[in-house]
Amino acid sequence: MASSCKILILLQLFSIVLFFSQTHLLVTAAKDSGQANTNFVKTKCKITTYPSLCLKTLIPYASSVKANSTKLCKEALNVATKGARDASTIVLNLKKQKGITRYEAAAIKDCIEDVKDAVYELKRAVDAIGHLGDKDKAFQLANAKTYASAAITDADSCTGGLTDQGKVNPKVMDAINRSMAVVIKLSSNALSLINHIYK
Repeated sequence: MASSCKILILLQLFSIVLFFSQTHLLVTAAKDSGQANTNFVKTKCKITTYPSLCLKTLIPYASSVKANSTKLCKEALNVATKGARDASTIVLNLKKQKGITRYEAAAIKDCIEDVKDAVYELKRAVDAIGHLGDKDKAFQLANAKTYASAAITDADSCTGGLTDQGKVNPKVMDAINRSMAVVIKLSSNALSLINHIYK
């Protein structure tokens, strides 16, 4: 009887030790996996035009992206799309400010259209990336590159429309230039990742 109790106690102790050992292994594996995912994003961001911005905006998605280049490109494009939408809001609010001249209002209106186009192109790029598993993979990849590049052109067109600086309030111009710079940088990073998706 005493022998049976000892065996039972030993079995319970063994079960407890095994449980904690397995838990430790799972936690360690999760940490290693998380570090691997972060390192993957860090490595990919090194090839982008703006690496520090890439890290800042894409590290939060490391756990969901894992080591999948396609998912990383899609997240980069989603981030760029959000950036373009935010820029559109900023420019739209400028139009509502008091004291905006007729020339400024016209320039802002054109800029808003450019940013809308950028959002549209980025969404098309996301869609193209989502079809890389199709038979026309090369065609879809080429489309994604074209759309991302077009978004950069659209944002650049916005700032280019403010050609006559003497007619635009410096504060208005600065706000537009800064918001478009964010769109251009985010889109450029997304394009860099797309260009290196299989490298």
